[in-house]
Amino acid sequence: MTRLLGISGSLRTGSYNTALLRAAQQAAGTDVQVEIATLHGIPLYDGDLEAASGVPAAVKELKQRIIASDGVLLATPEYNGGIPGVLKNAIDWLSRPGTDIPKVFRGRPFALLGATPGGFGTVLSQNAWLTILKQLGVQLWSGGRIVMSHAPGVLDASGSISDEAARKLVTDFVRGFAAFAAQPQATAQK
Repeated sequence: MTRLLGISGSLRTGSYNTALLRAAQQAAGTDVQVEIATLHGIPLYDGDLEAASGVPAAVKELKQRIIASDGVLLATPEYNGGIPGVLKNAIDWLSRPGTDIPKVFRGRPFALLGATPGGFGTVLSQNAWLTILKQLGVQLWSGGRIVMSHAPGVLDASGSISDEAARKLVTDFVRGFAAFAAQPQATAQK
């Protein structure tokens, strides 16, 4: 069983990116498990808070879920042509120095996907993540790309996809990434 952790870069209840992760769950098949993590409860990064109280419990829990996974799906909205602050903030907390940092990022398979109501998809946001993910040393899967535009007409909140081509795209993406994450070279570095 390949275990993937999906992290939505949106806190909104009706988030298209969370719905896209639900669609990934439905498309995963019997040999792939997709869990979805929330960023709720992660405070804005503050070095004084970290010095006084340590790493927040929500960050510790997310770290453990990433470490337990075979790969991570980052579902990124695109806000004003860039990455969402809430997701970048979580990554900043997760990358704080400690003995578990290599286990969280270094060599871990990651994939980017995103959905938006706009017509351009999440191309700019996904491109902006490339530098950050390279800096963290992840194994970025480039075997597929989901930059879903006009999401309200394709995807509902439960993750049901009304368009057959979009459904196939999500299925191929999730299964392709799961195969990549399960490869010995991907798992050997954990």
